[in-house]
Amino acid sequence: MTGLTTLLTNACATADAIVALFGARVEVVVHDLASSTIAHIANPYSQRDPGDPSNMHEIDFREEDTVIGPYEKVNWDGSILRSISIVQRSDDGTARYVICVNFDQADVQALQRVAEALAPAKPAGHQPEALFRNDWHERMNVFVSDWCRARHTRSDELPRDLRRALLAELDASGALAERNAASYVARLLGVSRATIYNDLNAGAGRS
Repeated sequence: MTGLTTLLTNACATADAIVALFGARVEVVVHDLASSTIAHIANPYSQRDPGDPSNMHEIDFREEDTVIGPYEKVNWDGSILRSISIVQRSDDGTARYVICVNFDQADVQALQRVAEALAPAKPAGHQPEALFRNDWHERMNVFVSDWCRARHTRSDELPRDLRRALLAELDASGALAERNAASYVARLLGVSRATIYNDLNAGAGRS
């Protein structure tokens, strides 16, 4: 256990050091593969907390997997994250932790929009299958950001009627059946979990 404790301590220190060097646009998440939870998160701008599910419990890391990426993800607000993941292994070679470095591309995207007429089209990034196979956070981020963009609003600025309409669609799709989904959506929308349940009950009462 001492070896694992040292490995985790080093992973957390690495996360904090990367954020200290690169600033507010970088988030670093340490995933504990044994407990399938987030063990540590430095500069948490992705609406996640330590103890949240890591969604990596079914990943079968290959022996040669050490650095995965870079690849692209969608954040809760629709911004693009350029990410890279580092597999941390114990002395026997078992994958124990994954350090994920997420670089928010919001500033870059703003510059691209200014120069959109001159900039070439950006190719779609490749998302590693192992990391995205069961990532319902990613799927929900995409759904919510696309839904809000189509209505020219932000997820954390929705009036009650639009919030309830969004929740009804999420509920109908089965997205809220995931463990801790209600808490995650509450953070995305900037409301309490009780508000989420009240909105869902209000919607059910009208049907």
